[in-house]
Amino acid sequence: MEKRHIFNRMLDEGVIPVVRVTSAQEAIEVSDAIKEGGISLIEITMSVQGAIDVIKELTKKYRDEILMGAGTILDPETARAALLAGAQFIVTPTLNLDVIQIAHRYSAVVVPGAMTPTEILTAWNAGADMVKVFPAAQLGGPEYLKALKGPLPQILLVPTGGVNLQNASAFIKAGASAIGVGGELVDKKAVKEKKFNVITDNARAFLRAVREARGQ
Repeated sequence: MEKRHIFNRMLDEGVIPVVRVTSAQEAIEVSDAIKEGGISLIEITMSVQGAIDVIKELTKKYRDEILMGAGTILDPETARAALLAGAQFIVTPTLNLDVIQIAHRYSAVVVPGAMTPTEILTAWNAGADMVKVFPAAQLGGPEYLKALKGPLPQILLVPTGGVNLQNASAFIKAGASAIGVGGELVDKKAVKEKKFNVITDNARAFLRAVREARGQ
C-alpha cells in the first residue's frame, strides 16, 4: 500500500491504539479485539516480547485489513527491522532524526515523539508526517495542544500519554489530527482476565468520540 494511502487512513480513523502488553500472544489477541472494534491501525511497541515476530504474524494474517505500526522505536536499526517485518508506520517516544531518515528510505509514515515547541518544529522540518506530543496529559492536556497550534498551525499533532475517553474529544477540538491511546484502550485488567470484549468496546468508544468531536 502506498504511503499516502496509509497516511490518509491514519488521519481518517484518528485513533492509534498503542499495544504494550507482556507477551506476543497477548499482543495478537489484543490486536484482534481492536480490529473487531472497528480500528484498523495497530501500534505494537518494541517493549512487547517478540514484537518483531508479532508484526510479521499480524501482517501475514491481516495484510491490508490492518495498518501495522511499530512503536517505542529508539534507533534506526530497530526501525529498519520493524519495517522489514511489515510495519507501515513508525512511532517514537523521543526525537531521533536518523529514525525519520530511515522511515523515508522505506517510504513509511513516521510519527516521532516530541515535547517542546522546538522539538516539535525540528521533527516537522526533518520530515515527520505527524508529530506525537508526549506525554500529552502531563504537559497540560488539550490546553497545551491548543497553545501549540497557535504558532504551529501547519503541524499535524498526535497527543499521546494520558489520553482517555474523558479528554479525547477535547484533544480533537483543540486541534489534534489523531490521538494515541494506550492503557485506556488496552485495559490491563481485561487483558489479564482475557476479557477482550472490553477492549473491543473501548475501541468502538474511542472511534465514536473522535467522530463526534469532528462532527462526523
